[in-house]
Amino acid sequence: MRQEEQTAVSVVGAGPVGKPDSAVVRDALGVGVAVGLSGFAFGVTSAGSGLTVWQTCALSLLVFTGASQFALVGALAAGGNPLTAAAGAFFLGVRNAFYGLRLSEVLVLPRAVRPPAAQWVIDETAAVSLAQTGRRAARIGFAVTGVSLYVLWNLTTLLGALGAEAIGDTDAWGLDAAGPAVFLALLAPMLRTGTERAVAGLAVLLGLGLLPVVPAGVPVLVAALAAPTVLYAQGRRRSARDEERG
Repeated sequence: MRQEEQTAVSVVGAGPVGKPDSAVVRDALGVGVAVGLSGFAFGVTSAGSGLTVWQTCALSLLVFTGASQFALVGALAAGGNPLTAAAGAFFLGVRNAFYGLRLSEVLVLPRAVRPPAAQWVIDETAAVSLAQTGRRAARIGFAVTGVSLYVLWNLTTLLGALGAEAIGDTDAWGLDAAGPAVFLALLAPMLRTGTERAVAGLAVLLGLGLLPVVPAGVPVLVAALAAPTVLYAQGRRRSARDEERG
């Protein structure tokens, strides 16, 4: 081997080394299995809110974004208007479009694969993919997380819906709290900065404060104003500090 080739090999080898494929698969399966089991809670909650087993399963098969599904059935269970409930679920699902913009740059999937892959653009697949250091690892993480979570989520949704029929009144078991509990468990680890915690806190205040006085589903829509409100307040505070220094 020539000296130039040896130098090139040594330089490439000195770069950051990503995880082995087996480690990426293990981590992705861990996320897929852990979150996929939450589909049972959705199945129980959905069936307990009055949806049939087939309607419940259709939501998981076609919508496949847990927070939006929980928001929809929660609003319906509270007696909300179906259009308002759907609007709240839609706005929660909009975040996946932003994940898609970032993932399109990381994964660079062939055009023919993009439409079916879009079904798996959710919180968990985005988190696993973006945590990798190379395109191959990101693709593996996306695929394994997406497949394992989709299959398990839909299976446990079916089991939860069937189980809800067997246990009868889900309110008596306190299972109506399963959806919010799962959602909070997924959300809490993502609140790393002061800004994120402030947005979450204000959203909670808006949602809970409006819950007794407006139709079901509307508090979720209003809570979405927490992000621009916090960002606006921070911008004003920075401008005031800059003026004082000037």
